[in-house]
Amino acid sequence: MSPRMSDVRTIGVDVGGTSVRAGVVDAEGEILDSASAPTPRTDDALEAAIAGAVDELRRRHTVAAVGLALAGFVDAPRGLVRYAPHLSWRDAPVAERIGARLGGIPVVVEHDANSAALAERRYGAAAGASVALVIALGTGIGGALLLDGRLYRGAHGVAPELGHLRVVPDGRACPCGKRGCWERYCSGTALGATALEMLSGGDVPGPSGLAREAAVDPGRVTGKRVAAAAREGDPVARAAVDDMGRWLGEGLSLAADVFDPDLVVIAGGVSASAPLFLDAAREHYARILTGSGNRPLARIRTAQLGAAAAVVGAATLARESLRTGARR
Repeated sequence: MSPRMSDVRTIGVDVGGTSVRAGVVDAEGEILDSASAPTPRTDDALEAAIAGAVDELRRRHTVAAVGLALAGFVDAPRGLVRYAPHLSWRDAPVAERIGARLGGIPVVVEHDANSAALAERRYGAAAGASVALVIALGTGIGGALLLDGRLYRGAHGVAPELGHLRVVPDGRACPCGKRGCWERYCSGTALGATALEMLSGGDVPGPSGLAREAAVDPGRVTGKRVAAAAREGDPVARAAVDDMGRWLGEGLSLAADVFDPDLVVIAGGVSASAPLFLDAAREHYARILTGSGNRPLARIRTAQLGAAAAVVGAATLARESLRTGARR
């Protein structure tokens, strides 16, 4: 990298189902500053929120390009978002729209799990892995597959869409239109839903502050709140977290049967709570994997960059777009 490029700063934006998180990133993958906003539900409001977070950072830093990371079907070369189950965009020229709001600064768009995977390959837990599967746990589940460091996208650019594998026929409704998707049982959203189901069914294994909170306002029982309560020893929260660990192991066993990775990296916002459920996930995965005991098990790690991986990856892709002179 030339001295000039080494001084360039870019912004990565993780556009999630609940929040928009932006960060200024340097050439070493370090986040220097950040801004965030809630995720609106309409195209115009969402694009305004993204531009607002970026502009807040641009007032404090000189940046050369912006990368957006989001869960959905992304046509990265053309900067289009075809479909995003947790966002409002449908066949939307997102890079062009955001670029126009930002005065013409270059903007690239990538799947959030792909962004996280590339960041972890360059700066973190996936360095050196031959076949690495990245599972991004957040509002839903994103998946990315790296083969010798290169993203595998499938024939139409949407692989691997693991969060919407149906694991429970006629199970919980999913924003994608199906029922019983993996992410409905293993994500931040799922963690809150599982706790509420346990409480509504009277399945309370002991005195629970979470139960008292739910009686006052069920809306308080979010995935983040359940994880915090589990750390405090709340029995309902611990049971919900254990259930999520089992579902994580279940899904990983399915993915491993298809892709046979040597490494799985758990990324996304929920990865911050991995100590609560990762051991249970590993045990369940090892127990039910086809041929268990007669084949190598994938190493399962948490993302070294944590919840920041998608931001760093999107900013890195934006930096690379400046060098190549293309959107990808």
